[in-house]
Amino acid sequence: MAVIENSKVTVVGAGSVGASTAYAALIRGSARHVTLYDIATEKVEAEVLDLAHGTQFTGSSDISGGSDISVVEGSHVVVITAGAKQKPGQTRIELAGVNARIMASMMPQLLEVAPNAVYVIVTNPCDVLTVLAREATGLPPERLFASGTVLDTSRLRWKLAERAGVATSSVHAYIVGEHGDTEFPLWSHATIGTVPILEWVTPRGDRMTVDELDQIAVDVRDAAYKVIQGKGATNYAIGLSSARIIEAILGDQNAVLPVSPVLHDYHGVDGVALSVPSIVNARGAHPIMQTTFSESELMLLHRSATALREVADTLR
Repeated sequence: MAVIENSKVTVVGAGSVGASTAYAALIRGSARHVTLYDIATEKVEAEVLDLAHGTQFTGSSDISGGSDISVVEGSHVVVITAGAKQKPGQTRIELAGVNARIMASMMPQLLEVAPNAVYVIVTNPCDVLTVLAREATGLPPERLFASGTVLDTSRLRWKLAERAGVATSSVHAYIVGEHGDTEFPLWSHATIGTVPILEWVTPRGDRMTVDELDQIAVDVRDAAYKVIQGKGATNYAIGLSSARIIEAILGDQNAVLPVSPVLHDYHGVDGVALSVPSIVNARGAHPIMQTTFSESELMLLHRSATALREVADTLR
């Protein structure tokens, strides 16, 4: 499949995350047509108008939208951000009940107007909602997946780059598992350029220690809570992360990103959506089955799967 011409992405939800995703997609030129959909008419029309006023400065992409679901029609990618937002001190899993109900009512309506789209779920808890949405729709797993730990991985690479004294793009490391409290770094594959993470000599002349890396992982895991405490929501970085995923799909890029599809027989994990390195292209997301895990990492992967399975079971 080639690059999608005259491409259209629809962002569902005009809250802080949805508006930031539309903004990022517009200024990056992620799609030829960017659409914003929300049932709150006044809010979505205001966001579209505000974005449209800046299109002189954003290249060839255009922006449209509204509160009638017909605006979603013809979308190649649908990014779902609608739902209750995470409150200070609230875990992603605590959001599950209310957002699961929103997803259950919304997905059939979206599928009716955009039956051939690739669906990316950003609404939290995104992993659990992906499993429930797939059960409700019957979509193939590659066409319905969560944004997962693409943002968490970016947070990790930023912190490692600062410590290592290199550009973020030169850090090769992934956060995998749940997008949330049981996520973990895949340290067994982490490198700075070609150098294993523990062997890299920093600008201080020292090397990072295992204890230091463990603390960095904790800081990455808890980063969202710190942002939410200070400003009420995380929106800019997740908007950029979502735009990156959109580009991988619409550009048929075969990009390796840690998104979260429902896994089947993946190192013993089945029927749970977890973030693992996946090839993302115009057909959707395809987990890289050859990814290896150390013994401890495999235990953490199964811990993540168990935690998410338990939450999903309570919502069925």
